[in-house]
Amino acid sequence: MASGRVVAPGVIERDAPGTTWIGPFEPRPAREDEIAMLAGATGAVALEDARGAQWTKLLFNASTNPLAALTGLAHGELCDRPDLRALVSVLIAEGRAIADARGIALAGNPEEMVTRAARENHAHKPSMLQDVLAKRPTEVDALNGAIDAPLHQAITALIHGLEASWT
Repeated sequence: MASGRVVAPGVIERDAPGTTWIGPFEPRPAREDEIAMLAGATGAVALEDARGAQWTKLLFNASTNPLAALTGLAHGELCDRPDLRALVSVLIAEGRAIADARGIALAGNPEEMVTRAARENHAHKPSMLQDVLAKRPTEVDALNGAIDAPLHQAITALIHGLEASWT
């Protein structure tokens, strides 16, 4: 799960290396030749069903990005605060329950990923925080808005309210 930031027009600096996965996001036969070709060309890992990887990344981002956007804190700073780190865990648990109900086995442990990212990339500003600082529309609908659970919907409403305050 790579992360980075735009440092100049057309220039992205990576904050952390990570694995990229390629595969269908639904349980159906993959076009193995195309997926293998894309994975080989990009250095990604080919998966027959990428939903577990997708939901693992979704839960990581949906639990930390909006809280950083709402507080102005970098990833590690957010996790340094026990009250906010506990909220991250509640968001992960709420999303994990949805994945479990859909029969999606996660490809990793989002809790461990959050902790590791806080340690290794303490000053990283998640993309949603970068968007808020630049007063650009965020990806909250694709993250929290896609998780039909009360706290995620509340977070979505808060980010929408923040976005509305810019006009």
